[in-house]
Amino acid sequence: MNSWYPALEVVKDCLKAGVREFVVCAGARNAALLEALARAEMAGLVRVWRHFEERSAGFFALGRTMETRQPCGVVTTSGTAVAELLPAVIEAFYQARPLVAITADRPAASRGTGAPQSITQPGIFGNHAWQGGFADWDGNGPLHLNVECEEEFTAGEENFATESVGEFSPAKEKLNVAMLARWLREEHYKGLVVLVGGLEPDAREEVFHFCQDLGAPVIAEATSGLREALQSLAIHDGDRVLKARPPGKILRLGEVPSGRFWRDLETLTEVSVWSVCRNGLPGLVRDSMVLRGSLERVLPALGEIEMADDALDYLSGAGGRAVRIDELLEAYPDSEPALLRALSHYASLGGGLFLGNSLPIREWNLFAQWQQPIQSVRANRGVNGIDGQISTWLGWSAEVSETWAVVGDLTALYDLAAPFVLGQINCQGRVLVVINNGGGKIFERLPRLKSMSPRAAEWMTNPQSADLSGLATLWGMDHLRVRTADDLDQFSPGEKAMLLEIIPDAKQSAQFWAAWDRMVV
Repeated sequence: MNSWYPALEVVKDCLKAGVREFVVCAGARNAALLEALARAEMAGLVRVWRHFEERSAGFFALGRTMETRQPCGVVTTSGTAVAELLPAVIEAFYQARPLVAITADRPAASRGTGAPQSITQPGIFGNHAWQGGFADWDGNGPLHLNVECEEEFTAGEENFATESVGEFSPAKEKLNVAMLARWLREEHYKGLVVLVGGLEPDAREEVFHFCQDLGAPVIAEATSGLREALQSLAIHDGDRVLKARPPGKILRLGEVPSGRFWRDLETLTEVSVWSVCRNGLPGLVRDSMVLRGSLERVLPALGEIEMADDALDYLSGAGGRAVRIDELLEAYPDSEPALLRALSHYASLGGGLFLGNSLPIREWNLFAQWQQPIQSVRANRGVNGIDGQISTWLGWSAEVSETWAVVGDLTALYDLAAPFVLGQINCQGRVLVVINNGGGKIFERLPRLKSMSPRAAEWMTNPQSADLSGLATLWGMDHLRVRTADDLDQFSPGEKAMLLEIIPDAKQSAQFWAAWDRMVV
């Protein structure tokens, strides 16, 4: 079997379906696919990125789907290379992103034989990816194309000169907003709070005007792009405020919120919860209601909005809470939250912001500056893991200058291969911020850690002492180590990407959180 023609047909099918970008991880088994893509690239039909490590490549491709809202293919060779895509495919599934995994395979007869580089690929991603070609794929999640190839092939004369790229048209959901509209009009006296998670750019204006018309208190995540714009309706320190006095109703718009109160809702079953989101998943195990749909379509369909107002007076103390937060930050200027506040003033002037999961995203939502709007903010909130964070940022912002990412130290160590692509993307003013606090400090905030043995607690927090300047040296990045806010005066981004290593004062951080826990809500 000459692998050239199956590879050629797969690439042509991708073009017809509107796949314009690919990330390739080369190997002997997928050489025919790479040759076909090279010819399509020479014909000006596609853009191809290259990577050597499949896990990072998958997340980079995911980032491209975030930015373009178009499908992006990631091409692997056979064997365990395919399995390396599983984390990115899972994240794409829960984000409802059109990631296309194109995996070269040995002929079917080799499956189950133990032959080199031969595994059972079909179904390897389970229910997280559609398998069956473009015909029945709705475009609202990942697709897996398994391509059987011989290692040797003979390329034909095809040059794609007569080919064109089709339009990508994901299926649109059927909307029935009657129940949600009724729920929004009922029982305002119980108190309604809107939790705004990550939003697509097209949805932000609709969500902003909806929240203004509704008049209910809001907790808007940075990833909504509306955190600063909705400040007049914002509940500062919202997780603790709502836990102390839960509202009767919660409306979630967009991705699953990162705040602790969302998890508290699992046990607060008396709180009525509606979610409106792209993936149609409630984000809770308990009973709640969910409407699948893009917010720019759902909200206008609701018609005129009746004002709900602030029935439980959450906003009456918001200003005082904001002042107390500022006072704490000033009292412990070299603590982790205070350094993040100082950093946020610089990042707010950039071309976009990516927030790694766990502590950085929560601290940003709590303590970042509120004056300068940051509309372009992203995070991987599908599964809420730390995998592939830097790779996703690099993919999302590949063509944008002066973009920032803020991640934790373990998150950075988890994605060491990501900067391989720096030579292929826009690095002007690019800043990777790593909060190097010596391990997984988010776990130190868990009450259960206090009841665990020292050995088990060590396993939970994974203390580390890596010299992150080596990461900058490895990938040719500039490096600046920051221990105090004054050190940021040396910050001067340039044409090369910069690794900004933030090392908070451990004592001040502990004092800050102790004072935070004592602060009256």
